[in-house]
Parts: sequence; structure tokens; C-alpha cells
Amino acid sequence: MTSRDPGHAALLNRLRKNRRHLARWLEREGITCYRLYDADIPEYAVAVDLYQAEALHVHLQEYQAPRSIPEEKTRQRLETAVAAVEEALEVPRERIQVKVRRTRKRGEQYEKLAGTGRFHEVREDGLRLLVNFTDYLDTGLFLDHRITRRMVREQAGGRRFLNLFAYTGTATVHAAAGGAVETTTVDLSRTYLEWAGRNMALNGFTGAEHRRVRADCLQWLRESDDRERYDLIFLDPPSFSTSKRMQGTFDVQRDHVWLIRTAMRLLTPGGLLIFSNNLRRFEMDRDALAAFDLRDITRATLPRDFARNPRIHHCWEIRRCLSGC
Repeated sequence: MTSRDPGHAALLNRLRKNRRHLARWLEREGITCYRLYDADIPEYAVAVDLYQAEALHVHLQEYQAPRSIPEEKTRQRLETAVAAVEEALEVPRERIQVKVRRTRKRGEQYEKLAGTGRFHEVREDGLRLLVNFTDYLDTGLFLDHRITRRMVREQAGGRRFLNLFAYTGTATVHAAAGGAVETTTVDLSRTYLEWAGRNMALNGFTGAEHRRVRADCLQWLRESDDRERYDLIFLDPPSFSTSKRMQGTFDVQRDHVWLIRTAMRLLTPGGLLIFSNNLRRFEMDRDALAAFDLRDITRATLPRDFARNPRIHHCWEIRRCLSGC
């Protein structure tokens, strides 16, 4: 039985301890969606995210085990993790969604996992956002960028905002809430753009000043008229990407210099570009980008609930150099 696994009690205690440890901070910050556990105990290599919607939902992702670990042991550890989460959080099994986050081969695309079309509404900083726990590997809300979205909101007042590789448009919702006079949301996926539209509409942002563009962001940047300028740009590309609708491939380490330079052409004097990515070993080519003022804000954008995984993302503020670069 899973409950007899010698690690069950240790995992159960760690989940309860983490929840107690975060409780006051969550209440003070008004956070209802957060990471509770991230492979704290190496034998139980899962990430546990909690989402308070109409009820508490758990999104549990298992990190792919090394080939040296027998499949039966891996299966048993996952069963133990699910049982411990169910007991520690008092959440019924049907509200615990389990996924395996395996390492993709280069160029391999994530596939749709299901077609339930079942969305749940959550709140972030007073805004309403839709998440889906079943149909895709990710839920539609990247929790590690909670602070980054807050920064976008704080910077957006009176500005024209551009969101590239926009996913479900959550940063656009924050920009609109912060008083952006115009927003442009660009993504290649029709599904995600529609999702972004629903997120915007939930919060009352439906006017013509909020534009959504379905396009390959790389091609869109190549073809953009330099006269189309933005005061605030959020640029959060994938680590690697290719698809039938893309021209060629994208590798963030290989291509970030071109990407940043091209996006900066669209930035107004005095404007700000926020650049982020999730490649664990990413290295910014400062020499090739010496024409810009680069400020690494990764630590400042790392939420407390992700402190155990400091490489969850990299984040930079980039401005035009006025002098001294």
C-alpha cells in the first residue's frame, strides 16, 4: 500500500510545514494561487501548485525520473505523493490533476492532453483570470511571474503596451488594469489568443484600444514598421520553439541578441523592455548588447514560494543607453 511507503510521513509533514510557513505571507499578500512544494525531498520529485477557484484545486507535476530508477519505484513514489497531498490538504482526488513534466527532445512540441474545455476562475491582485487544469501541460497562469506581472501593471500607466509570445495574455490584463492607453497582444496560437481575449473581457477590457494579433512573433517583429512604437514591452519567449506555422526554429540562447535588438527598435525613447525566459543555463550576451542598459532583476522577480528553485526564470529590464554604456 502507498500509505506504507516509508517516505509518506516525511512528505506529509513537509507539505503541512510548508503550508503553515507560507500562511501569513499568503494572507498578507492576498495570494490564492501558489507553489507549495517543489521536490523538497529529492525522492519525491514533484511540484505541487495550489489554485483557489470555486474550490481548492491541486496541479501536481512529476519531474521525469532518471532512467536508472526502476519504473515501479517511480510509479510508487508518485502514488505516495498524490496520497500525501490528498491527506495534507484534505482535497478529494478528483481535484488533484497529475501530469508528468518530461524532458522534450529538441523541437518536440507539447501536445494537447485533453479536450474538456473546463475553465476555472481565479484571482490575482484583484483581477479575474481563467485557468485550465486538464487540457494542457500548463494551466494558463505562470505562477513564477506573479511579481513580474505586478511590475508590468505598475509601469503601464499612460503607456502603449506590447506583449510578445503572450500566451494567455495575463500580463496584458495587468497592463490594462494599470492604465495602459493601448495594448497589443501577439501570439501564434489561436487557442491562447482566444483565452487572452476571455481574460481581458472578464476584467472589462474589451475596447478597440486592446488589440490581439495572431502571428509568429519572430516574423511579426521582422515585418513591423519602425513607426509603430511602444512605451512598455514584455518579451517572454520560449526556450526553444518550432512549428509548422513558424519559419525556421527559435533558440533563446542562440537568438536572444537578435530578438532583443529587434524588439528595441519598437521601443520609444525612455521606454522599458522587460525580457524573461526559462532556460536554466541562460547567459545574457552583454557585450553584444552593450548599446543598451541591462539590469538583471531575476532575484527581485522571484516569488517567495519559488525560492527553492532560483533558476525558474531569468528576468531583465532593458532600456536605451542615454550615456555611460
